[in-house]
Amino acid sequence: MFKTILRLLVTAIAGAALPAHAAEEATVKAFVAWQGSGQTLQTSVTEATFIGSISGTVYVETEKGPVPSGEMICPATVRIELESGAQTGTGRCVMTAPDDARIFADFTCRGYHLIGCNGDFVFTGGTGRFEGITGGGRAVLRANERTLTAVGGAGVAETGSGILFWPALAYKLP
Repeated sequence: MFKTILRLLVTAIAGAALPAHAAEEATVKAFVAWQGSGQTLQTSVTEATFIGSISGTVYVETEKGPVPSGEMICPATVRIELESGAQTGTGRCVMTAPDDARIFADFTCRGYHLIGCNGDFVFTGGTGRFEGITGGGRAVLRANERTLTAVGGAGVAETGSGILFWPALAYKLP
């Protein structure tokens, strides 16, 4: 199989590609500088729920610095405890390479509202040259800017930006 999305541009720069029959296994350091939006609604006396998405360019760190490797979008739901601000989140992500090959992943995390969360990012499949991808790693999601706008009733519209960072994202292709 060909290189994964996380090594796509590294491979292009090096001018090398694996043969179609070769298995590949590697660990990379990567990040997404994301933009996001959604809505937070009070869903019980003690809890609120955020529903929205984040998206941005995936960068892989190389010896020559970060290299853009595709685009990612993650629809997400986050449950927020109103008293403590503790949150748990889930997202379903798709990474799309410039050649339209895709990687699908699930993201779960715990943290604090308006700050971010840490958790697991697990590859669930792929298309094209990413068919059969497995792996994943720990992920750190941080927000660095948020805008909150009341939308009436118990709701707040949110827009923001931040970073999603994978210190060691492992993958395997058949």
